[in-house]
Amino acid sequence: MKKYEWIAMNPEDTMIIAERLAALLQKGDVITLEGDLGAGKTTFTKGLAKGLHITKTVNSPTFTIIKEYFGNLPLYHMDVYRVKDSFEDLGFDEYFDGNGVCVVEWAHLIQDQLPEEYLKICLYYDKETGRKIVFSPNGTRYMQLCEELF
Repeated sequence: MKKYEWIAMNPEDTMIIAERLAALLQKGDVITLEGDLGAGKTTFTKGLAKGLHITKTVNSPTFTIIKEYFGNLPLYHMDVYRVKDSFEDLGFDEYFDGNGVCVVEWAHLIQDQLPEEYLKICLYYDKETGRKIVFSPNGTRYMQLCEELF
């Protein structure tokens, strides 16, 4: 599987690549975000929201699990860090098969519930370069999306 990398020297660089990605998204797309606390997952999601013309302030859904935002496409921002049982039925599949774009933070915790195809994005903090953002497409749709993005 081919991977794509983006170096973000500051939060604005993180938002730039997310905005560019947003312009290519379509209903039913699923993006997973992995990275340590403070790595830029929410900043990335804010960039997606901006690219989708969402005007509401985006923040982490840590205590609500799912937040919904509406713009060109609905954006379903999920933080599954506090989900205790990966087999718990919280209706994720309804969102994954829905009319919007899903962004799932800490997705490895519900790996068994993810669709077969999705775009995995890992954010790594590096004190010399800021952030390294690695895109790992899973499936033809996301391979094509990454080729177009990069």
